[in-house]
Amino acid sequence: MSTPVSSAMQRIVRSVGMDETATQVEALFAEHKLSWVPVLSQDGAVVGVISQSDLTRLRALMPGLASLHAWQLCTYKPATVQGDAPVEGVARLMTERQIHHVVVIEQGRVAGVVSSLDLLRALTS
Repeated sequence: MSTPVSSAMQRIVRSVGMDETATQVEALFAEHKLSWVPVLSQDGAVVGVISQSDLTRLRALMPGLASLHAWQLCTYKPATVQGDAPVEGVARLMTERQIHHVVVIEQGRVAGVVSSLDLLRALTS
């Protein structure tokens, strides 16, 4: 029997709202040593993700980045999986899409985040 991704995910998920500014997102990254966060709508739905590398790349292209909002900066339609998805399938998804984090959804809400390192631990234990 395959291991569900919910057993490998991180349940404490830092996120940002759509209206938070780039400056606020960068402060959250620095304060909590994050490299990536989901962007949530007011009702808690995942609308996108923002990574540190996204902000670094955009900062080089857009001098006025600090005042832009998360909804203007995020990558839309991020990878999401249900909590009962098998870790092997999630690992394949991450490999195919060349991503390092996936948002885990349970009962229509963000339940956690799984990273490539989390999956490696689950697959080798």
